[in-house]
Amino acid sequence: MSSPGHLVKRFFTSLRPGGPSAPETAWVLRHFLPTEVPLWVRMSGPDRRHSAAVARRVERALGSEATRPVLAAALLHDVGKAESSLRTYGRVVATVAAKVAGPETATQWRRKRGITRKVGLYIHHDRLGGDLLEMAGSDPLTVTWAREHHQPASVWTLAPHIAGALKAADDD
Repeated sequence: MSSPGHLVKRFFTSLRPGGPSAPETAWVLRHFLPTEVPLWVRMSGPDRRHSAAVARRVERALGSEATRPVLAAALLHDVGKAESSLRTYGRVVATVAAKVAGPETATQWRRKRGITRKVGLYIHHDRLGGDLLEMAGSDPLTVTWAREHHQPASVWTLAPHIAGALKAADDD
């Protein structure tokens, strides 16, 4: 999971409803394969705003190396969160519960029902997102970053400068 400061900032920005502006949405949609568009559209408005901001920061940091798969990775790294159907307050509860219960327990929650299952799905959004992107035929770089974006840098398999730019843009 992210740093406490990042989580607090995300909490407060998540309270504002709605997605990115129409011009920003048009910019975002230019960076997707047709099969990726429905995945992004399913994301909550605050998550879509966050993803667009991350992609803009990646574009500034990498310049010409911010290829379509890299920008799609920035835009879709949190796509698995939509599977939980949790909104802001539910996500706060999920994050705290997972920290208290530990990763092994949180893993088991995906097999439960109701809110417990939703919490488990949210905690494992990185794996779920990677699977969704793989099924959508996304570029391997995009899939990999969705799966690895909460892992320590020591296990990342993307080029270090690409992964570093993606992570820095997400943890602004």
